[in-house]
Amino acid sequence: MRTWTHLEYAEAAGREITRMAGAVRGLDPAAPVPTCPGWNVADLVAHTGMVHRWAAAMVRDAAPRRYDRDAMDHGIPVDFAGYPGWLEAGGAVLVEALKGQDPDTEVWGWAGDRRARFWSRRQLHETVVHRADAEIAGGVAPLVDEDVAADGVEEFFDVLPYARWRPEVAELRGDGETISWQTGGAGWLVRLSPDGYTYERSGEPGTVTVRAGTAGELMLIAWGRRDPEDHAVEGDAALLRWWSERSRI
Repeated sequence: MRTWTHLEYAEAAGREITRMAGAVRGLDPAAPVPTCPGWNVADLVAHTGMVHRWAAAMVRDAAPRRYDRDAMDHGIPVDFAGYPGWLEAGGAVLVEALKGQDPDTEVWGWAGDRRARFWSRRQLHETVVHRADAEIAGGVAPLVDEDVAADGVEEFFDVLPYARWRPEVAELRGDGETISWQTGGAGWLVRLSPDGYTYERSGEPGTVTVRAGTAGELMLIAWGRRDPEDHAVEGDAALLRWWSERSRI
């Protein structure tokens, strides 16, 4: 698998933001987003653009604590016609802030890693997932670059234990059961223990194994954007459903 640098994450995030802006142009702002229940397209774009600006401000300032995102003026356009350009403009601000900081600069982060490099990786995958949401809302099947997606699967496993706003995540424990995530070119094995879970790169089958054609599909499954049982599932399907219900963030 590819090893990513902070700069590469930042540049890839910029490309994904441009792709998302293109995906939302021409969409009905009131159209529901099936993968984000309760949101419409306008909500999705507003959320994503606000997160980019919020992260950019914290990285730029090397903030030691979380900024209040809701208290910030994000400059959201009144008319949805301005949303795609606003999203792209925020992407440029984000990429500039990320590139302007050393990857090891200390910055507040919510998932344990309190360095600027956390935010370049996080904003890449935040945008990939929400770009997929926009495409699904527009009736387009999302595609994710395989290198991006493989890292996105691992980033999901890395940040999931820190999703404290979802108390169900704390239930992801067990007695040695394993969940195997496989494509033709990459694979991961999640092992449940009384203390939580660990993961490793592995082609080994698990108590349950889900097989997808691409790492992109696995990433979308992990982030709850695709139903794992629409793919080949071998073994204890109930365990996979249990995991999926508790790992939605």
